[in-house]
Amino acid sequence: MIRLGPQLYTVRDFMQSEEGIENTFAVCHEKGYETVQLSANKYIPADRMKALTDRYQIHVCATHSPLERMKNDLDQLIEEHKEVGVPVIGLGSMPAEYTASAAKLREFTEMMAPIAHKIKQAGLQFAYHNHCTEFHRLDDGKWIFDHLLEDTDPDEFHFIPDTYWLQIGGVDPARFIRTRLKGRVEVCHFKDLAIEDFKPVFAEVGEGNLDLADCFRACMEIGVKAIVIEEDVCPRDPFDCLENSYRNLEKIARLAGDR
Repeated sequence: MIRLGPQLYTVRDFMQSEEGIENTFAVCHEKGYETVQLSANKYIPADRMKALTDRYQIHVCATHSPLERMKNDLDQLIEEHKEVGVPVIGLGSMPAEYTASAAKLREFTEMMAPIAHKIKQAGLQFAYHNHCTEFHRLDDGKWIFDHLLEDTDPDEFHFIPDTYWLQIGGVDPARFIRTRLKGRVEVCHFKDLAIEDFKPVFAEVGEGNLDLADCFRACMEIGVKAIVIEEDVCPRDPFDCLENSYRNLEKIARLAGDR
C-alpha cells in the first residue's frame, strides 16, 4: 500500500519555528495522514525532530535538503536522516548555472555522483525533484531530464517526480512515470493543474484537469512507496487545501484498489 500525506512545503509559512513544526505535526496526526515530506522548514536538531515525530507518530518519507549541505556537510546530513528515520534525501532543484549547456549539466551530474553514492552506501537514497526546467532542450538536442536519467547511476540517483511540472514540461505524467522512471522513484509529488484566466494554476488534488487516477496506477506499477500532496500556492487556508486534497487522494487510491 502506498503511503499518502502532505508535502509540508505547502504549509512552510507555519513551520518556521519549533513550535510551528510541532503544531503542524499535531494537525497531521489529527487528520490521520500516513506520511509527510519535510521541506523549507526551520532547521532543528535531529534529536528534537525525532522527539516530535515520535510524539505525533509522524512518518517522514523524504526531505528536500540544501545542496550546500550535501556538498559540505554530508556525513552529518546522513546521520540526521538516520536518527529521524527518513529514508530519502531529496534535492529540490539544481542551480540555474548547470542548465546552460550539456557540458555544464555534466558538471552537475559528476558532482552529484559521489554524493548519491555515499548516501546509498549509508543505506539511504538520494532523489532529485523535477520542475519544468528539466524539459528544456540543451545544445545537444536532449532534454535536461534525458541527461539526468542517462548520465547517472540508476541505483543511486533517483527522482521525486512532480505531476504538475511533468505536464507543464510537455509530457504525459502517467506515461512518463511508467516508461522512464521505473525503479527510480520512492516518493512522488501529486499536484493538480487547472486553467484560470487562460493560464495554468496550481489546484487541489482532484480539483484540476490532470488524470491523477492514471498517475496513481502508474505509481503502483513502478513500486512507489509514498505519494505526497503539494500545492505551491494556495487560494485559501493551506491546511484546508491539504485536507481536501488528501480526502480526494484517498478516493483515487481506493478506486485504484490500493485501499
